Amino acid sequence: MALGKLAELDFDAVIFDMDGTLIDSTPAVARAWSTWAQEHGLTAEQLAGHHGMPSARVVRKLLPDHQHESAIDRINALEIDDVHDIVVLPGAADALAALRSARNAIATSCTMPLARARIAAADLAAPSVLVTADQVEHGKPAPDPFLLAAERLGVAPERCLVVEDAPAGLTAAKAAGCYRLAVITTTPEGELEADGIVRNLGDVEFLVGADGGIRVRELA
Repeated sequence: MALGKLAELDFDAVIFDMDGTLIDSTPAVARAWSTWAQEHGLTAEQLAGHHGMPSARVVRKLLPDHQHESAIDRINALEIDDVHDIVVLPGAADALAALRSARNAIATSCTMPLARARIAAADLAAPSVLVTADQVEHGKPAPDPFLLAAERLGVAPERCLVVEDAPAGLTAAKAAGCYRLAVITTTPEGELEADGIVRNLGDVEFLVGADGGIRVRELA
C-alpha cells in the first residue's frame, strides 16, 4: 500500500466518496438491506457485489419492473430511518479540515435526504459541494457523479483526485478521467484498482498551497 505517483502530483480539487470513505455506515446499511431482502425474498448472496452503487440501481437489477417503484421507496425509507452508530472514519475529519480553503466535494451513491441524514448523524463537517445519486442520470459505476462534482467545483476532471473505497466508485472515477486514491476500509486491497492505496485517510495528509493547489502526502 502506498500513494505511488499521487505523491508527486498537484491537484485542483479532491472529491470524496462518503460511505466507507468518510463515514462508517456499514452496520446501518447491513440492517436496512437485510430487512429489505427478507421482505422481497432475496438472499445475502443475491445482494453481494453491489457495494458503492445507488440503491435504485441495485433494486432494478434484482427485481422485476413492476416492483421497482415501491421497492426503491422501501429501501430509501429503511435507510433514512436507521442512522444509528454511524461514525466518522479515521482521518476523515482532518482531511476535510485541511481542505476547507481548497476545492473539495462529496460524490455519493446516497440520495440527498439519506446523505444529509448520515452526515448529520456522524456530525461530519461536509464540504459545500454535495453530489448525490438523485442528481445524476447514471450513478456509479458511471462517471456522472464525479463529472458533475468537477463541474460544480469549476475544475477539469483530470485535475481531480477521487478518494474511494468501492470498486464501483473507482470504476466511475477512472471513466471520468480522475486520479484515484483507494482506502481499504470495506474492500480488500486486491479488489481495488487505483493510482494509490492506503488503509484509510489517517494514513495521508492533504496540503494546500498558496495558489489553492493540493498535494497529498503519506504519513509515517
